[in-house]
Amino acid sequence: MDYLPIVVALVVIASSIAIYHFTRAKIPCTANLPPGSLGLPVIGQSLALLRAMRGDGGSRWIRERIDRYGPVSKLSLFGTPTVLLAGPAANKFVFFNSALSTQQPRSVQRILGEKSILYLHGADHRRVRGALLEFLRPDMLKMYVGRIDREVRRHLEENWAGRPTVTVLPLMKRLTFDIISALLFGLERGATRDALAGDFVHMIEGMWAIPVNLPFTAFSRSLKASGRARRVLEGITREKKASQLEHGNASSNNNDLINCLLSLTDDHGHRLLTDEEIVDNSMVALIAGHDTSSILMTFMVRQLANDPVTLAAMVQGK
Repeated sequence: MDYLPIVVALVVIASSIAIYHFTRAKIPCTANLPPGSLGLPVIGQSLALLRAMRGDGGSRWIRERIDRYGPVSKLSLFGTPTVLLAGPAANKFVFFNSALSTQQPRSVQRILGEKSILYLHGADHRRVRGALLEFLRPDMLKMYVGRIDREVRRHLEENWAGRPTVTVLPLMKRLTFDIISALLFGLERGATRDALAGDFVHMIEGMWAIPVNLPFTAFSRSLKASGRARRVLEGITREKKASQLEHGNASSNNNDLINCLLSLTDDHGHRLLTDEEIVDNSMVALIAGHDTSSILMTFMVRQLANDPVTLAAMVQGK
């Protein structure tokens, strides 16, 4: 067994603890900070939050912090100093204050890319947001119905038909991934899609992990998976760009996100987004639509399973 990674991890943890205690003892804090603690460097309260979420106790964990420190407190999550705000007044302050900008932790930025909409501001944010909204116009959405229907029918035939029981959530996650990868990237079934699905799982795990880049950590696996996924999307982008140059934008029909973003130009005829911006924001779109859709569909199936009247009406087309 190779003990080197374990030894390195222990040294890093021990060093973090020592630095924390020495700096806390010798450096006075003059800033007007809210109550709470930043915890150990890098680790902070991340492990406690992750344990609570795995046990379906995330809301209780937040409530306990509010009871202890009040509606405003400081903590550290995923290597980033953080302020927890709770209540209607806090929501209004965050979402209606032009001086604030929402950001994900630096660890998430390393996974999703530097040019994603999550980290842009001002004119760049408006430019990328406008480009993404082009893909979601009502007339564009009508084009996707047939492709979604084919993916759903094939999924049900392969994974549901003839089976006495099924585990819904994992199947909904795979169905959601297949639909999103087809609509965003034009990626059909095959080895490339399967490999991308595996990398996608590792990316998600790394976004909810301590951001320590050591060989045995979930964050390290996530960074490697992100690199592989990025190379796949860069290859798809190059192929679609070459096809548009050869046959013209009209031939693509903008039938997926990458084609749509490649075809957009500004008032001077220049491309609206760079290749890097297209890849980074495709990664964000893949992440953003996955868990929300798959969990919603899982609860829909659960509701229908417990409501035979509604299920019968749906089967009869009423």
